[in-house]
Amino acid sequence: FLSPFFIIIPILIKLDDKGKIFYKQTRKGRYGNPFTLLKFRTMVENADKIGSSVTTGDDERITKTGKFLRKTKLDEIPQLFNILKGDMSFVGPRPDVPGYADKLTGDDTEILKVRPGITGPATIKYRNEEEILKNVEDALKYNDEVLWPDKVKINKKYVKNINFLSDIKYILKTLKIIKDK
Repeated sequence: FLSPFFIIIPILIKLDDKGKIFYKQTRKGRYGNPFTLLKFRTMVENADKIGSSVTTGDDERITKTGKFLRKTKLDEIPQLFNILKGDMSFVGPRPDVPGYADKLTGDDTEILKVRPGITGPATIKYRNEEEILKNVEDALKYNDEVLWPDKVKINKKYVKNINFLSDIKYILKTLKIIKDK
């Protein structure tokens, strides 16, 4: 079913920007164990060395194809390999980069007891995160002081109340959001 995406998207990425097809990044997973997250590349090669660690909606590092992939969330499809490997789940807290995951203390570390997911309540709430960050004066500060703490709070509530039916609802809500874009 997804095989056409693995043919068409790499071609579009290569036509737009000659860099690699996939973007790999170390993230912290269950119990804080590091793993390599896989995505279709949406930014220019070495974008993480060029600008901020926070991406806003008007970030010039995002390629033309990347804008489309990010908007439709098609850049996330390779994370199905992370699910098959057991690093991730369909639903759960998004995996953080080491710098953020390492800031978790006390009962905030509860979110590391579950596999991170492609979608979840915080992902759904902040599905337009890049647009939110585009409209603030200091995106990194706003992310660190407002968005990230709220995501931690949402993810703690998710972990506390985790159940199969809720996960199905999150998946369906995510698919509806993608369909409506």
